[in-house]
Amino acid sequence: MKNNNKVRFIDLFAGLGGIRIGFEQAALETGFKAECVFTSEIKTSAIAALQNNFEHHDLAGDITKIHANQIPDFDVLLAGFPCQAFSVAGKQKGFVDTRGTLFFDIERILEEKKPHGFILENVEGLVLHDRLNKSDKIGQTLETILNSLKKKYKVNYRVLDSKEFGVPQSRRRIFIVGTRKKIINLENFDKHINTVGTILENDVEFSNTKFSKLLLKYYKPEELEGKFIKDKRGGSKNIHSWDIEAKGKVSNVQKELLNRLFKERRKKHWATKIGIDWMDGMPLTHDQIGSFFNHKDLHKFLDDLVEKGYLTLEHPKKKILTNDAPPVFDRVPDTTKPKGYNITSGKLSFEYSHFLNPNAIAPTLVAMDMDTIGVVGEKGIRKLTIREGLRLFGFPDTYNLDFLCDSELNKRKAYDLLGNSVCVPVVKAVSKRLLENLEL
Repeated sequence: MKNNNKVRFIDLFAGLGGIRIGFEQAALETGFKAECVFTSEIKTSAIAALQNNFEHHDLAGDITKIHANQIPDFDVLLAGFPCQAFSVAGKQKGFVDTRGTLFFDIERILEEKKPHGFILENVEGLVLHDRLNKSDKIGQTLETILNSLKKKYKVNYRVLDSKEFGVPQSRRRIFIVGTRKKIINLENFDKHINTVGTILENDVEFSNTKFSKLLLKYYKPEELEGKFIKDKRGGSKNIHSWDIEAKGKVSNVQKELLNRLFKERRKKHWATKIGIDWMDGMPLTHDQIGSFFNHKDLHKFLDDLVEKGYLTLEHPKKKILTNDAPPVFDRVPDTTKPKGYNITSGKLSFEYSHFLNPNAIAPTLVAMDMDTIGVVGEKGIRKLTIREGLRLFGFPDTYNLDFLCDSELNKRKAYDLLGNSVCVPVVKAVSKRLLENLEL
């Protein structure tokens, strides 16, 4: 237990400062006085948010350019570090070390400053990243990180889902926690479940755009709850653009054709017939479509759907290895193959990507579609507000991003910052476990 009521910490890759808030809340409840002695962040909009919401002793930029001896002494390191590709030296040597990655900066700071503990947060995908065998519980990336940290610390990790911590969003993230003397238990947290309706603001003006009116022409507001809007995927919860005739009039036969094509184009056997490596969503020729949708006016239907923009005529794509270092696979049109018909619009092609269900938990919210999330009311639909977005990540209502709401461009920056943020209550719960066992 603590024998000193002051805990100094640093906040690396700080973003909106969500990890800091969670840590400070935990410190307050465990009898510590928390002091942030150093913060690092490189994104301009995030720096503005940090300056607007916190007092800073030392707000620095790129951590890769800062020597550890420039950082004040501290007790706990906090970092929601980006997970970049790790270096692999030769096919036989495998996963060598962490040099060249942003984790290396955490590693070198821990080595020189020797704090009492740390909390690291990352995406769930880190667990299996660069896994050698399907039976392996973790990949080489995480294994290397853990081996590095275990040289000087007692380390534990666990994937936690924010929906169990009172946040009405399912967001699974890995937390890696270490102290010099004790392994921190990351199991059996108290569960608190809330739904989206608990974070919604009242009296927000409903949308009156052309697309909103089109949706409400075909669906009652309550029928949109939990629905997604995209053309290239879809199940029972999906609305396609042709369902609401967003790009022009579509006959019932054409709708049937589009529904058949959007499913058929994802089947692997077409790759063999076309002569390409399978890709999820291949263009199919007139004759190939005719094999499962035989209609005398098929050519006329297809041409009309291309003209209206529901379909595009394109070459199938072949897989190539790029000249990047390290090389990665990419897809480029194979002009030796005949063009085929493909669905045009993807997930982010429309004003709304999906509508939250107020009586359920939101799916994982990501930066790319935060500004296309819809909210349903009794009399209409609207976009998710910045305040509601902050609440979906557990930020207190005292947190202010109003300065980023003066234009649509700045609003998108705010949504982008949110989509890359942490869920504060999860950080708070993890931080309490660490602080309750921290010996200063």
